[in-house]
Amino acid sequence: MIEKALTSADVEFVTTLHGDEPVAFHVLLQPRGDQADRLLRAIDDVALGELDEAAREGKTPEGQDATGPGEQALQVSLLALRAAGCEATGRLIEDHPLDALKTLVDEAGADEVIVLTDPHYVEEFFHRDWASRARHKVGVPVLKLFSHSLADEA
Repeated sequence: MIEKALTSADVEFVTTLHGDEPVAFHVLLQPRGDQADRLLRAIDDVALGELDEAAREGKTPEGQDATGPGEQALQVSLLALRAAGCEATGRLIEDHPLDALKTLVDEAGADEVIVLTDPHYVEEFFHRDWASRARHKVGVPVLKLFSHSLADEA
């Protein structure tokens, strides 16, 4: 489960987690939610010292406007995983992401779930982040990883 396009560092990280074992990825990406989430993201940006990001939160596409960029981020991620030699399928999810994740885990017979997101300190503190909530729902181990920002690649 991801929330933005995977960077090359993210791809290398997730594709090497299991050594030389062949792995297949079933990627779910949820485009940015509605404006109610904007305050939490801004607080996270401030906590990370990313004041410029906090100031730009109001300009980031939300809801329906985020579907196009979300689809593009998903396709970039799938191509990168395939280029790394892995099988990869994926889709956007807009409603009930944890229900979609549970269904996918059951249908694919997944061995584990990887939740790869930016840090979300407010949600994590209250155990309302995707990984914490997924641990109670999916029935397989859930590995929480923090994504690498594009700035980390420079």
